[in-house]
Amino acid sequence: MRRIVKDPVTRRTEILEAAGELFRQQGYVHTTVNAIILKAGVAKGTFYYYFKSKEEILEAFVQGMVDRLAAAYQTLADDPKQTALEKLRQMLRGQSRIAQHEQEWMDSLHRPENRELHERLNVAIVQKIAPVFAQVIEQGNKESVFDVAAPLETIQFLLAGSQFLLESNIFGWDREEQLARSRAMQTIIERALGAEPGAFAFLGGAI
Repeated sequence: MRRIVKDPVTRRTEILEAAGELFRQQGYVHTTVNAIILKAGVAKGTFYYYFKSKEEILEAFVQGMVDRLAAAYQTLADDPKQTALEKLRQMLRGQSRIAQHEQEWMDSLHRPENRELHERLNVAIVQKIAPVFAQVIEQGNKESVFDVAAPLETIQFLLAGSQFLLESNIFGWDREEQLARSRAMQTIIERALGAEPGAFAFLGGAI
């Protein structure tokens, strides 16, 4: 039987996709390199040609996910037809910018076995997504709807705080407690950006 030879980009992508599916199904902690090799249908030597360890494939997977999200946000940020407030509202809602399989991933991140994956994703979001938000905030400064002296640093604090308190699911808050903190986050964001009260009212009902 003739062996199918695939180009390096395709092969690497297939290994990443196999790893991602296993991470989603059984969690990063419970996924072994051998399981990834079997899922991807590659030889062990092929796996180690592209990735030196499970940790390295985790990092590549996280960076790829965040890069796709950052590209979608960057397209929105560069849209000359929308105001800064319109852009930021869409970016904070976020879900409309995440493909269905990515949304399933976001849901699986709250499982204890994916804690390390979640933490790395949060770091990557602050590093790669925050600059795109900052670009929109700077536009809002020019449009006089925001008043932020340090756009990048401000949004980094807001993203990190919201991810830890509202998305990490480590505090065990019930629905009402989550709603209370979502309303508080709305107020914090509006004040930090110098926006009109109620500018981000949709956040007050977010879970």
